[in-house]
Amino acid sequence: MVRAKFVVNRIEITQGYRRIRTADGNDYEKNERDYPKTTACDLRTIVLSPVYANNDPKHENSRFWDSSPTGEIKLGTVNPDAWQQFELGKEYYIDFTPANQ
Repeated sequence: MVRAKFVVNRIEITQGYRRIRTADGNDYEKNERDYPKTTACDLRTIVLSPVYANNDPKHENSRFWDSSPTGEIKLGTVNPDAWQQFELGKEYYIDFTPANQ
């Protein structure tokens, strides 16, 4: 596992689309071509970058900066329960663990 520390730099709001579930919630409504029907909704893109160095070399952010000084993560979601977990300017740990195939 690799652990990184990122900070939310911006939260973008654009128009996205969500599939429409059937009344029983077990499937998606289909259009005349048998594709799932969609409806417009908010899409939030959370943009994170590695934390910046602190003047104190013993500070945790300085250690993370020394290990990974550049990069960007963009997470797009139409799920309000997910995007509400992120705050502008707040720092988050990101753990990279291989997925078992």
